[in-house]
Amino acid sequence: MDLMNTRLDSGFSALDKLEEALRLKNPSSLERDGAIQRFEFTFESFWKAARVWLESSEGFSCNSPRGCIRTLAQVGILDPAETVSALAMVDDRNLTVHTYHEETARAIFERLPGHAGIIRKALELMRKRNSA
Repeated sequence: MDLMNTRLDSGFSALDKLEEALRLKNPSSLERDGAIQRFEFTFESFWKAARVWLESSEGFSCNSPRGCIRTLAQVGILDPAETVSALAMVDDRNLTVHTYHEETARAIFERLPGHAGIIRKALELMRKRNSA
């Protein structure tokens, strides 16, 4: 399997784990923190898949999450509103990796379903365009 499909598969696999955590009803703080951890590795898989896809399929190079998100918008994978949300997702990811505050964790957890939706849509469009 080529690198692009491997990265896309990894992105979908990570996203499935995140969505599993988000289906929990009334999660404990431990479960919430686990969902945030899943978001972190899902985000990493997503942007790295985007980087490989953009280079292989679209001929664009990006070396950072923000750069890849902006380029996904440029090629029509993300619309303007999704781009703004995806850039905010980068901020959430940076907050979860570098700091821990209870209020921040709660707020980010509340945003995870929206983040997961944007990641799923983008991965599906990349896979679809890759198959075309």
